[in-house]
Amino acid sequence: MLMKKILFFFTVLLLTIKVHSQDDQREGPFSQLIIRGVTLINGNGAPPRGPIDIVVENDRIVDIQVVGYPGVEIDNSKRPQLQPGGKELDCTGMYLLPGFIDMHAHIGGVSQGADYDYVFKLWMAHGVTTVREVGGRGLGWSKDLRKKSVENSIIAPRIFTHTVFGQASDKPLNTPERAREWVRENAKKGANGIKFFGAPPEIMAAALDENKKLGLRSACHHAQMDVARWNVLHSARAGLTTMEHWYGLPEALFDERTVQDYPLDYNYQNEQHRFEEAGKLWEQAAKPYSEHWNKVMNELIELDFTIDPTFNIYEASRDLHRARRAEWHEDYTLPSLWEFYQPSKISHGSYWHDWGTEQEVAWKKNYQLWMTFINEYKNRGGRVTTGSDSGFIFQLYGFAYIREMELLREAGFHPLEVIRSSTLNGAEALGVADQIGTVAIGKLADFVIVEENPLRNLKVLYGTGAIRLTEENKVVRVGGVKYTIKDGIVFNAKKLLQDVKTIVANQKQKSKYSIKQPGID
Repeated sequence: MLMKKILFFFTVLLLTIKVHSQDDQREGPFSQLIIRGVTLINGNGAPPRGPIDIVVENDRIVDIQVVGYPGVEIDNSKRPQLQPGGKELDCTGMYLLPGFIDMHAHIGGVSQGADYDYVFKLWMAHGVTTVREVGGRGLGWSKDLRKKSVENSIIAPRIFTHTVFGQASDKPLNTPERAREWVRENAKKGANGIKFFGAPPEIMAAALDENKKLGLRSACHHAQMDVARWNVLHSARAGLTTMEHWYGLPEALFDERTVQDYPLDYNYQNEQHRFEEAGKLWEQAAKPYSEHWNKVMNELIELDFTIDPTFNIYEASRDLHRARRAEWHEDYTLPSLWEFYQPSKISHGSYWHDWGTEQEVAWKKNYQLWMTFINEYKNRGGRVTTGSDSGFIFQLYGFAYIREMELLREAGFHPLEVIRSSTLNGAEALGVADQIGTVAIGKLADFVIVEENPLRNLKVLYGTGAIRLTEENKVVRVGGVKYTIKDGIVFNAKKLLQDVKTIVANQKQKSKYSIKQPGID
């Protein structure tokens, strides 16, 4: 009996510590929350404006009040008044943006050893308040996390679940009618959409048609197994709402061939073959601004088609040293995740069998052509979103999302266009622009607050901040998201990141693990 009491006491103590830890990382929601003195960078492409006070009641924005002019003392009598029981957040001189939307997310993975709590805190610490999960451990598991996120019983971004086509099916989807049945069942079970990898044309056509009839969204990684007969243009015409990465797009732009120019000893199961040859694909497509190139682009735009490029997930292909030496790995990458990244013939994306200068040069050229298409697509009115596909190829949750923003900038996007891709465009692609994506009265209170101007330097959004030299010749770190606000709840982004750092340190200590570079004892 005494032992049971002791166990009960320690159980309560551990739960209390956990609650206190979460309370230390979050506050709210409040009957009223007033965020004071920010410069607003809205997600609609508008230039910054401030100082502004934003009033939130429970989880909704109820007032956005310009309260003065830069460099002029604010007349406090003209500011929104704090009600009894309300909360005031002094963010004078800081920058406020809509919550970020990661349009290509996987909530950890068994192979990576990444638990959802670790993943969610990394995302939230980088201002990601909404994710679209495009394939994961199963619809039931994802729905449970989605429900807990809605209830805010866990620290988590808002989740939109896209089930992998055919997942958990007890029979092969080898006829159009079976494909339609699965799509209807997927919708009935509560999925927000479907993630495709490709299928025979008649199966893809039936599944996309049924999904469109049900009003659900869809995404597709046009894998090489089916892309020779069904590329991005076929998918868009059939009702696909979003393409992932870039597979299937060069194939739609072929004008001198019908299949990729594979070496005759190519084997798709060989990851080096797969990724090395993928780096030569854009050079096989129609030339930029040619008649066929323009025709495909314009048709996709007319179909209101969304491109989610995920530039970052392939960046190691053009600069392997940079990706694996990123400064955050030592403190924030789990040992199991680091092991998953290493050269392997088994782990997906671990294709460093014999990676060198020639492969990287080819991929750099690949990026130039890929980015040219994406930037022009944006310029002509096409929708481009921000997605990270984190958890593979040395790309870490949260950090990879900010890197994706930087790569959109490299592609030619103005920083305000980068922010729009990361906020409003994602909301539009998900069909929820009336709820999130910009800071507007009536919308949900999802914000990112940072002390530095992210338009001048997107690196200030990284959890590790940006390096700066002071007038006293001292090197300092500036930035990092200060507050992430979701549903009117204020999360201390730096404390979330510290919690992740502690999780990683504890795991390393437990297993006496230290990060080592490949091939070094």
